[in-house]
Amino acid sequence: MTLLRPRSLRWRLVGRLVLLQATVLSALIVLVLLVVAALWWSGVLGEDYEGSSLDVLKEAVERDAGGGLTLRPTPELANLRSEISGLWFVVRDAQGHRLSEGVVPPDFVSIAGALDHVREARLSWTAGQTSPLAGLVKWVDSRAGSVQIMTGTQGRISVGRVIAVAPPVFLNFLLPIIGLMAFATLVATPFVVRRAMAGLGQAAAQAERIDIDRRGVQLSVDEVPTEIIPLVKAVNDALGRLDKGYERHKRFLADAAHELRTPIAILTTRVSSLPTGPEKTRLLEDATRLTVLTGQLLDLQRLDQQGDRLVPVDLVGIARRVVLDLAPLAFAAGYEMSFEPEDEDIEVRGDQTSLERALTNLVQNAIDHGGRRGTIMVRVARAGWIEVCDDGGGIPVAEREQIFEPFYRLQQGGRGAGLGLDLVRKIMYLHGGRAEVVAGPSGGACLRMTFPNVQRAVS
Repeated sequence: MTLLRPRSLRWRLVGRLVLLQATVLSALIVLVLLVVAALWWSGVLGEDYEGSSLDVLKEAVERDAGGGLTLRPTPELANLRSEISGLWFVVRDAQGHRLSEGVVPPDFVSIAGALDHVREARLSWTAGQTSPLAGLVKWVDSRAGSVQIMTGTQGRISVGRVIAVAPPVFLNFLLPIIGLMAFATLVATPFVVRRAMAGLGQAAAQAERIDIDRRGVQLSVDEVPTEIIPLVKAVNDALGRLDKGYERHKRFLADAAHELRTPIAILTTRVSSLPTGPEKTRLLEDATRLTVLTGQLLDLQRLDQQGDRLVPVDLVGIARRVVLDLAPLAFAAGYEMSFEPEDEDIEVRGDQTSLERALTNLVQNAIDHGGRRGTIMVRVARAGWIEVCDDGGGIPVAEREQIFEPFYRLQQGGRGAGLGLDLVRKIMYLHGGRAEVVAGPSGGACLRMTFPNVQRAVS
């Protein structure tokens, strides 16, 4: 963001409004000057300006070398003398110096001296007459100091006089108005914009709450400025398309999982009928992995639709059933199995089938990657967690977060699709808990499912 091109809509509006106001006022000033100039050149403005002679004399009077009064030969004075054939005036100061020109009307000869204590007087031939005036008497400040000028009222206003008057008018009248308008704009515009954009802020807050597990959310267009409504509607349309695409994706996974269950069950039955041996063991492991994967996919879909229907479940009972189901497979792969519950009954709120799938996946992971030696230990703690540990090579610290990402494998070409631990993490997320790697007792891999609350613990 720069001062010339700010990204903030508020300050863009403020800057443009101030610029617009300055432009309008400047155009107004130029227009007024053009009108004044047109009136001047047409002669309308310059006719019968009663103070013309006095203004010219005021600018021309000064002191001579002896301290007396004299007139500088200014262009305005020369024009005044050429335009007015009967020009007359008397200039005097308080020290008795006097300067005059032309024929002063006899009735006015003695008036100036009688008006020493009067700042300004207007002279006419008839009592009560206001226009036209016969003369002016005024004390003014000039180059010669304070002097009294008495003169006639003939003449036109000069261009110099107009120019001399314009800056004070601008500084004393127009400039304060411009400053007041600019200040009002700076103060009022942010408030007005903030009020106008309040609905947009609400829509932004709603957008922040959109998550993959909270679909069907639409941004509200209430109080949103009309100009922004098309954008909000476009976002809502995009969210709708994403929701439909996600639903199609879910249906595909669910349909695929359902379709795979039957051939996997047939495959498992046929493998079980084979003669006992290493090849049969490996085939049974592969079939079990496929069974676990399809079950996890179906459970994820069901939990996503019924995530608010969790019920109390017994972690010890879940772990016992999983150990009993997978113990034969672990023994056939060369492992010992150990089950260590801290209590007989440890309850949490959850979905029993999905938790059995998640724990089955952890045990299956230990069977696949535990090195086919040592003991696979399943522990259930009063604090509300289950962990599965093996005596294999362990998981490097740098990769303990990455292993929960979909399709991630510690070893390229390893067994499995790389989805098992990701599914475990998603199931724990739906339960409000977490799946993590912890330090194992023997240095092997140790994965723990931690639940947010324990309903009860009975020793």
